[in-house]
Amino acid sequence: MKRKTFLKGLMGAAALALAPVVSFAADPIKIGEINHYKRMAAFAEPYKNGIELALEEINAAGGVLGRPLEFIYRDDQGKPSEAVKIAEELMTRDGAVMITGTILSNVGLAISSLAAEKGYVYLASEPLADSITWASGNAYTFRLRSSTYMQAAMLAEEAAKTGAKRYATIAPNYAYGKDAVAAFKENLLRLQPDAEFVAEQWPTLFKIDAGAEVQALERAKPDAIYNVTFGPDLAKLVREGGDRGLFQNRTVLGLLSGEPEYLDPLGAEAPEGWIVTGYPWYAITDGPGKTFVDAYQARWNDYPRLGSIVGYMTAQSIAAVLQKAGSTETDAIRAAFKGLNVDTPMGQITYRAIDHQSTMGAYVGRTTVQDGKGVMVDWTYKDGANYLPSDEVVRTLRPQTD
Repeated sequence: MKRKTFLKGLMGAAALALAPVVSFAADPIKIGEINHYKRMAAFAEPYKNGIELALEEINAAGGVLGRPLEFIYRDDQGKPSEAVKIAEELMTRDGAVMITGTILSNVGLAISSLAAEKGYVYLASEPLADSITWASGNAYTFRLRSSTYMQAAMLAEEAAKTGAKRYATIAPNYAYGKDAVAAFKENLLRLQPDAEFVAEQWPTLFKIDAGAEVQALERAKPDAIYNVTFGPDLAKLVREGGDRGLFQNRTVLGLLSGEPEYLDPLGAEAPEGWIVTGYPWYAITDGPGKTFVDAYQARWNDYPRLGSIVGYMTAQSIAAVLQKAGSTETDAIRAAFKGLNVDTPMGQITYRAIDHQSTMGAYVGRTTVQDGKGVMVDWTYKDGANYLPSDEVVRTLRPQTD
């Protein structure tokens, strides 16, 4: 996508400040946004800021279908039952035309199930569990972010280049963690059939006993460690493993570990040399990615996190699907999502008709410490379309719901 084309759509925060206020005669199109704003504020707040930036640009340019676009934000406390209750209220009481949001996969799966039961369109912006679009996929659920399978396949590709043979894994004991380990194993063994998995650790999400986990991993004597922990669990594992020398002379692969939300809090304690997926916003120097970074910093006087760009692309996707549908009716929105193309800061993405998964990719690189903080270096952007299984395989993974 050419830079000037993107600039035309993006407009930039400075231009927005000077632009005339658009007057709308019609009521806003309301979108129900559900997330863990208190429980996972480090991700959810930048995500919300990304949405707000996109909404300002969309509405300054005339809105969607001649109407302003509005998000109604609700906090589910990270509880699936609360999220389901809120989703019902948003659709039946608050006038939302569709639902979006969530970070934790168990919450996303609960909303997805409700969407199928009630016939609500749900854009799962962030939850990564593969089952959302495959085993538990349904006609009303679509996902923006590159899935667990896609990111695990990217890391497996890099792992196969290292020569490591004996692998240990550590992942949170819920849907996302289970999927992340299974996907990594599948892809690594396809690329490197002689790889061996010698240990698996399954700490409870956000309740990791890092000392015990590090001891267990060390006892297995792996050549490489595949880590799927995130948030406070990642911080504890990095600190405890660093103190005990777990990571020395070993290949370590970290799913999500290069995201600013999780890398930045470690400061100078950030790991060195891990192969990770993440978001090196500070090193994106041109194209639509740089345009987004500049606009975000100008608007919020802060740097973007991975959540920021996911939020921005969520609002972009919703505006695009409504425009394509030409309607706010559920069936029209659902039909328009299939094969939808959206121009984003990461380039054009497509929502695949066969499994409702977008082709949003991910940045893969290595961690290091610069000026007292962790960063990604030697990174590359990997197109998500190259890390998804074929249509034939997807048909064996997903119920034929539509």
